[in-house]
Amino acid sequence: MMRHLWLTLLLAAASASGAAGDDRRGQPARPSAQPVAPAAAPDRWAKEIAAFVAQDAATPFAPGGIVFVGSSSIRMWDVAAAFPGRPVLNRGFGGTQIDDSVRHVDRLVIRHRPATVVFYAGDNDLAAGRTPQQVQADFRTFVSRVHAALPAARIAFVAIKPSLARWALIAQVREANALVRADCDRDDRLGFVDVDGPMIGWDGKPRADLFIKDGLHLSPKGYALWNVLVAPFLD
Repeated sequence: MMRHLWLTLLLAAASASGAAGDDRRGQPARPSAQPVAPAAAPDRWAKEIAAFVAQDAATPFAPGGIVFVGSSSIRMWDVAAAFPGRPVLNRGFGGTQIDDSVRHVDRLVIRHRPATVVFYAGDNDLAAGRTPQQVQADFRTFVSRVHAALPAARIAFVAIKPSLARWALIAQVREANALVRADCDRDDRLGFVDVDGPMIGWDGKPRADLFIKDGLHLSPKGYALWNVLVAPFLD
């Protein structure tokens, strides 16, 4: 009798323990913590790009024209006044580097299907610490993106200018220009607009009259010079 009682108690205990274990095992497994991808950095040029999109919607630009794109030296250039009678569009946005134009090339360039692109950038890249080789690589990326969509488009690279404000970088400027020029010499669709020599005075330094007070951006006289140098690449 006692043996039967003990056996019953043992069986009951084992059943309870199993039930408790089953309850724990029956609970849905907690999902393992998944790494959360960092939020994409906001595009600092979103406002400028949105403004261009709005302008494009209001006043579409006809295919086959000339698009000027790049940093502040483009943005501040009154290309309509400089090249009257030509179908020109300014898509410069100040402070940018080459990869900014690469990132937005669809909206800045490709959507307009231009015959010619006039491109100025690289100045801010070098000032930010990028090397001449990185400038060349980024320019190649820009060219490949444009030509993937518009194989016949001509791209004129306006050489990185020698400036008073960034004269300490002149060695890097000239090395980057030489690398890009070599690329342009190998492709009939690419042109290199050499502004270095014409912007240097008798003293071997940049001519002060070609710049506004900051020594970096062009004066009206500076743009007048660029108009002459760029014009042959627009024909």
